[in-house]
Amino acid sequence: MTGCVLGLGIRGLFHRREAGRTQELAYSLHQLHRAGKIPPIPIYVDSPLAASATEVFRLHPELFDRREPLIERTQKLFDFSLLTYIRDVADSKRLNTMSGPAVIIAAGGMAESGRILHHLANHIGDARNIVLFVGFQAEHTLGRRIQDGERQLRIYGDFYERRAEVETIAGYSAHADRDELRAWVRRLGGPIHRAFVVHGEPAAAQAMATILKEEGVREVAVPTMGESHQL
Repeated sequence: MTGCVLGLGIRGLFHRREAGRTQELAYSLHQLHRAGKIPPIPIYVDSPLAASATEVFRLHPELFDRREPLIERTQKLFDFSLLTYIRDVADSKRLNTMSGPAVIIAAGGMAESGRILHHLANHIGDARNIVLFVGFQAEHTLGRRIQDGERQLRIYGDFYERRAEVETIAGYSAHADRDELRAWVRRLGGPIHRAFVVHGEPAAAQAMATILKEEGVREVAVPTMGESHQL
């Protein structure tokens, strides 16, 4: 799942990615609501998959971190009066015709597919709105083009002028950091003779290759498009 929040009329639309991130957002918004730090506007999670994943979270409260203050107050961590989960397509479409401010949390593979495209097409041209990315946007994707500030955007074959504000929150990344990657390599056991780095942008891939070499991998390759290797 990829991450984007669309905030309508209050400067708000989320685009989010990876299982668990929607629940983190719902939990954070729940905390803010209880603390009186956000206005009483409707929040919609527009994703059948996210709704189903949240059901799984609800079934296993025994796994929650009991050090979290909100857990001491309620078992309903991902549910509060402002929040609605959207499954039906018709209900999703109705979000684009409602009046007044709202927050829409929608998935969509770096804004390349999914319901987020409908919301972007309907709302990215309004300067009162904000597109907030809470997930990584790869190069050459619509999400990255929006993130990089492009004004003319092609969505479903039509061009739209971006007038909405664009912001990014990096703290919700689900990717491991450098130390976690090192720990993961060490747990593989050794010696590791050969490794291929096949995911990530060039700078990040090279950084991963360096980590692998420093951890004792004898041969590390960062393949380019069309390159072949004998295994």
